[in-house]
Amino acid sequence: MPEEKKGFFRSLVGKLTGSESAPPDDVTSDSGEKGAGPGFFERLKKGLRKTHEGLVGRIDALLLGKKKIDADTLDELEEILITADIGMATTQELIRSLEQRLKRDELQDGEALKAALREELLVRLEENFALLDMGSSSPFVIMVIGVNGVGKTTTIGKLACKFSMEGKKVMLAAGDTFRAAAVEQLEIWGQRVGVEVIRHKQGADPAAVVFDGCRAAVARGMDVLIVDTAGRLHTKANLMEELKKMRRIMGREIPGAPHETLLVLDAATGQNAVSQAKLFKEAVDVTGIALTKLDGTAKGGIVAAVSSEFKIPVRYIGVGESVEDLREFDPKQFVQALF
Repeated sequence: MPEEKKGFFRSLVGKLTGSESAPPDDVTSDSGEKGAGPGFFERLKKGLRKTHEGLVGRIDALLLGKKKIDADTLDELEEILITADIGMATTQELIRSLEQRLKRDELQDGEALKAALREELLVRLEENFALLDMGSSSPFVIMVIGVNGVGKTTTIGKLACKFSMEGKKVMLAAGDTFRAAAVEQLEIWGQRVGVEVIRHKQGADPAAVVFDGCRAAVARGMDVLIVDTAGRLHTKANLMEELKKMRRIMGREIPGAPHETLLVLDAATGQNAVSQAKLFKEAVDVTGIALTKLDGTAKGGIVAAVSSEFKIPVRYIGVGESVEDLREFDPKQFVQALF
């Protein structure tokens, strides 16, 4: 990558996050599919450290000195899983499966219990796992939704960078015309990544932005159109109607659009993220989830909760500020890093 691109990512992170810390010099290194590569795995493991301590650390303390695994052990484990934000429904599923293993005399000791828990957790993550498949749709339209503060616009910028690096022609539509500086923030990403941003002035009708974005994406032969949306919950009813209107316009202008409705959730909010997923799923057809800010939080178990409870695939996870820290979700890698 040219030197000016390297400098761009440093300045970009500083502008958009307020952080002076620079991402790695070579943003294209360790950029394989499904988060492959030892570099990213180490960052993922580091990012999940607090979750590991809150989950596996407490499990280890529970099992310390135990010579026998019994029903009481599973009761205590259930409490640990719930407080680790695995979610009530998912936790109950896990415990039921472990109870069956206990009856079959498969849980001889603590290590066997931990191994069984890893297996059962992975099964549930893989049940709803699917990578984003753009197929033959062109332009492929991604509608990005979520409340304010979850990293929605930043996620869009990182996705634009990822797709551009893959050789795709990307366009952004600044559909969040409500939040101050939302359009400007998206434009910074557009300028730095080198993609066009369709925008109107603040306070404009988001549906008009979507209409213009769809028309422009088709006319210019774009491969991907990513649409930002407003995320205010204090006007919930109006917001949801607005999202529905935007979806109708996309579908009218581009067959099958939006092809992906990506819900961005902040992992650090724990069970609030579950509530948000429920709210948005009731209003629109959420087809994928991006979980941001997994680094530094003890609530990484929320990945299992939202995936299992809503049967929606987690497409991406974010474990840092740099562009390469947003990666395609890999259930096996996640469980391995967690344990």
